[in-house]
Amino acid sequence: MIDFDFSFFLLIGTVITGIVWGAYLLMLKSKGRVFDEADEPIAVEYARSFFPILLIVLLLRSFLAEPFRIPSGSMMPTLLVGDFILVNKFTYGIRLPVINTKIIELNEPKRGDIVVFRYPKDPTIDFIKRVIGVPGDKIAYENKRLTVNGELVNQVSLGRYQGVGQGADMTGAQQLLESLAGVDHSILVRDDTVSMEGVYEVPKGHYFVMGDNRDNSHDGRYWGFVPEENLVGKAFFIWMSWDWERSGIVGFDRLGTILK
Repeated sequence: MIDFDFSFFLLIGTVITGIVWGAYLLMLKSKGRVFDEADEPIAVEYARSFFPILLIVLLLRSFLAEPFRIPSGSMMPTLLVGDFILVNKFTYGIRLPVINTKIIELNEPKRGDIVVFRYPKDPTIDFIKRVIGVPGDKIAYENKRLTVNGELVNQVSLGRYQGVGQGADMTGAQQLLESLAGVDHSILVRDDTVSMEGVYEVPKGHYFVMGDNRDNSHDGRYWGFVPEENLVGKAFFIWMSWDWERSGIVGFDRLGTILK
């Protein structure tokens, strides 16, 4: 099934403008005429102008990096509402745009990676979470503690969290430093909230993901595992942070943050 999203329309726009521009050049050649902007039809002029722009954007967005905006607080405190991030599109392999067929195998997701993926229940929606379990892992989340293959994941208290902007409602939550496969990252848990708990065995070709905001994340605990083919890429950089409810609106202290 092809998702009729921005990638689809970008591809269609690139193809149409390329065909119009190319067909016009072939027509001129067949008639022995030389290209002259003064005689160029308006439709061809637009096609010639937009084709290289659309092609460059398509190539960059499909194979190198794609920007995303964080719309929710499920990855707090690592990612805040209004953060604009870049996602590495090639780190987990090269895929064809729109149809998402992998043509070159590269790396595989590791525990601790922050990944963007197409939501398994509705592939037209992109989600962002942290990889907790890789194929073959047995994951347990009980009493707000994470266990991976029988080993309790280490946590260190960082005190109470002070939220800002649209994340102000998380003020007072416990902020913990969690070490997952050598990746140290902060998580939030609420003393007054019942967590979704369970034991999950990750099947072949799938990944188990959770949000860093453990008591406010619609993640794998609710809907299961992420198929490998749903992966979009690895988040690696915050290039802008914009929240109308935050003092100063622009979070200058977050610009240039390398994600881990």
